Amino acid sequence: MRFVEETKRSLTVAPFECAWGEDLRFGEPGRGCVAFEASAQNDVTLVFRQQPGSQHYHYKMDTSRHYTVILGSHRNKRLKIEVDGNTVVDVAAAGLCCSSSFQSYWISIYDGFISIGQGMHPNNNLLFQWLDPDPNPNVQYVGLSSWDKHVGYRNISLLPLAPPNSIFWSQVEYAYARHRRDAEGQGGGHHASRDDCDQRVLADFLENWDFSDAVFMVGTERKVVPVHKVILAASGDFPFNMDLNGAAIDLPSVSYPLLHSLLEYIYTGSTQVAECQLSSLLELGLQFKVKSLVKCCEETIGSLKAQEKLSEPGKILRVSTRTSGFQTRQFDFFPLKAAPVNAQRIGQFLATGEHSDINIYVNGHGLVAKGHKLILSLSSLPLAKMFTNGMKESSSSDVFFEDVPAEAFFLLLQFMYYGELTVDTGDITSVLVQLLLLSDQFDITILQFECCKRIMESLSESRLTPESLLQDTVCSVLLAVSSVPSCKLLEEICKRNFTTHFDYCTTACTDFVLLDEAIFKDILQATVILQHGDMTVISEERVLDAILTWCMGTCEDWASVDKLLSTSTPEQLFGERLSAIDILLPFVRFPLMQPSILQRMARSNLANHIKAFRQLVAEAIEFSHAGQWTPALYECERFQHRRSSYKELQYISDGDTNGVIYYAGTSFGKHQWMNPVLAKNITVVASSPNSRHTDPKALVSKIYQGTCFAGPCIEDGKKCSWWMVDIGKDHQLMCNYYTVRQDGSTTFMRCWVLQGSMDGRSWTSLRVHENDPTICHPGQFASWPVVGPPALLPFRFFRVVMTGPATGCASNAWNLCICFLELYGYFR
Repeated sequence: MRFVEETKRSLTVAPFECAWGEDLRFGEPGRGCVAFEASAQNDVTLVFRQQPGSQHYHYKMDTSRHYTVILGSHRNKRLKIEVDGNTVVDVAAAGLCCSSSFQSYWISIYDGFISIGQGMHPNNNLLFQWLDPDPNPNVQYVGLSSWDKHVGYRNISLLPLAPPNSIFWSQVEYAYARHRRDAEGQGGGHHASRDDCDQRVLADFLENWDFSDAVFMVGTERKVVPVHKVILAASGDFPFNMDLNGAAIDLPSVSYPLLHSLLEYIYTGSTQVAECQLSSLLELGLQFKVKSLVKCCEETIGSLKAQEKLSEPGKILRVSTRTSGFQTRQFDFFPLKAAPVNAQRIGQFLATGEHSDINIYVNGHGLVAKGHKLILSLSSLPLAKMFTNGMKESSSSDVFFEDVPAEAFFLLLQFMYYGELTVDTGDITSVLVQLLLLSDQFDITILQFECCKRIMESLSESRLTPESLLQDTVCSVLLAVSSVPSCKLLEEICKRNFTTHFDYCTTACTDFVLLDEAIFKDILQATVILQHGDMTVISEERVLDAILTWCMGTCEDWASVDKLLSTSTPEQLFGERLSAIDILLPFVRFPLMQPSILQRMARSNLANHIKAFRQLVAEAIEFSHAGQWTPALYECERFQHRRSSYKELQYISDGDTNGVIYYAGTSFGKHQWMNPVLAKNITVVASSPNSRHTDPKALVSKIYQGTCFAGPCIEDGKKCSWWMVDIGKDHQLMCNYYTVRQDGSTTFMRCWVLQGSMDGRSWTSLRVHENDPTICHPGQFASWPVVGPPALLPFRFFRVVMTGPATGCASNAWNLCICFLELYGYFR
């Protein structure tokens, strides 16, 4: 993989175009990071796909598999991720783009795990992370694109990428890279201990008496060289002789430097040898069947013969596994990665107990394995210290572990020996979570990463996780990992899942009451590092019920708690968590509740006994009476709808295709558009009977109608005319914008009101127009925002009601002459 490929050039991408190039390519499919600077008003857009596109390529028209990341979408208010053209992430992120100066960003992809941040350094200033449940392993080319405005790019860098647990993975990679550089730089010389990395690697045990259980005796002087049978047996065939002094191999005709080269190759994967000794090293490799060394020596000798160079006295040659084509199943994690050790053999030694020097016991389960102190020490620093710091385990052949789950502990041992984690990803509530805690206890960082990755994958694959298990999974993982610093990312993903399924997680069972106050507050506040937005809830009463349940420790709704307060005090009901009520209640968005419920709450025992509750309810009632124009006091989050509970259908321009009526014409995103009335997805009704010029289909058609009107009727003794839209019994819209279009006549409405209703009988005014002269041309579009409390209320039925006569022809003064209606807002 390339370390860094950078282009200093600046380029400007025109609207609806995309820049590609061979230099904008990951070194490895599915894995890479791009860092760049961009200047734009909105929609800094990057596309990731298997093959480069053309200059006029645009991601909206792409039918092949790809990822699209959009910074500053929706007029620089949102961050979006699309997979194959479908939006999978759409979160609030105001002000990401800047047109007056260049801003720095980075985007990384690792097996479908997409991370986005600001700055030029990956894993810093993280904005968002998302894991694709069905990763695209082939994305490799990076396209720099735009939407409707020019985007400037410069200082584009492609960077290598480590696995995506930024909490600690960079430290692991650094330690391994440091060791690799040390080994390569020192060649066959002394392998110094790394002062900045306590974790030991196999090279540290080269000719080291720690855990040594065999020796070589070399040369005529019979120099004693300590070795470890488990390592040699996994590298070749070494027939040790057993005597009173232990296992030994006598090599009187072999010099110490030659044996050192053999052992150095086995323990480090690399050695240096004099050219004149290369044949002798080959013979030694053949004698002990070290196949990878034999392969390396033969290739080096063949290369020298092909060059037909004379042997140079004293010339030193390098023999390394990295220069050989020899393939063997080796470890991927760094303590044994460089060594030519066969992982399968190491695993067999765990199964058979061959060459073991420690018996491992788990309390309540007896002997669980016959292990090897060297292998355990390579993976776990705490175990290495336990075996070498003079504790009783240093000299004992037995070690006892208490309060550890046996099944998870054996999986831990298997990972240490095989370098692989083999566990059913579906079993995350028990074995995998226990294994994660054990890996933290024994400081096996890479296993922590693998456990976190497996759990995160499972949590993101909602189609594979039965909802009946979701709450148990999320809560159990949160309870387990909240105290483990290296699992911060996993903790945040669990919080995201909890907030996404808040209703279920707080009603299926009461395990969530065991969460500590800080975590529960984060969930209510929905401000975790993944920045996923607000909770998804059916009603604010559910949020209130969850808070009261958490404070009491038992499942109750607010009405039940109110009843209990008639005979008990708050101190008796809530105990030590009484003080938390004042902290948590402001996260309930009381202004979103129905006025009738607020009036009940204002008269409740909760209001009488809990000051914060009384004040918040009173504030919400006051807000409901504030009318269309509301003071700045009501601009905080408590007075805003929860975005993620609904799909945002945002007004962009008159006559666009972003509204709910157009969306209904696609069967809510399922197919190409057709008239939603004909598709029976919505119902349109007029105040006058249907006729040639009072056609419900015409109001929601994409075709301009020269004559389209609703005639007058009498309601509550008053004359009016109206068009009404029913978006369906299973749908609701919190309307924050609407558009109408005048037909071809000059009968312009001046007094009208947009109304909403849940039952089609009781109507709420969303926006009132009195003597509004906006519409003044035939065929004119006009749009208005809906603001204040009405914009927070969901409705099924909507209608435009003309409340006063129109200008123009007196005979048609009560005809509502509009030929188009569209509604926007938050839809579910």
